[in-house]
Amino acid sequence: MKENECLFCRLISDRTIILKQSKSFYTIYDISPVNLGHCLIIAKRHVISFFDLSDEESLDLFHLIKELKKSLDDQFSPNGYNIGVNEGKSAGRTVEHLILHLIPRYNGDVINPAGGIRNILKYKG
Repeated sequence: MKENECLFCRLISDRTIILKQSKSFYTIYDISPVNLGHCLIIAKRHVISFFDLSDEESLDLFHLIKELKKSLDDQFSPNGYNIGVNEGKSAGRTVEHLILHLIPRYNGDVINPAGGIRNILKYKG
């Protein structure tokens, strides 16, 4: 896929939906959130894999995650977070662009949150 054909490469030009941005990433609310405040952190560069980020981009990403978390804390007061990347089709990736999910979690949003991401696969939690 060419950069000019990628929705996420083009979204950066829509300043009305961007929550925060850094040198290498921008953030938006997920249009199909799994929970209140679910955000996407999207690479500005057309890169598909988390593992293809440069060291500089990786550091920039983690600074932006912390900054976004502070904003979500102030706005929604969640009790926890899930942070994740769907790395590969077998892990659920549906678009050919690097997207990290920052999902606020709230007391009572699931019956038993014990195990966190271990509950993604049946019988592993």
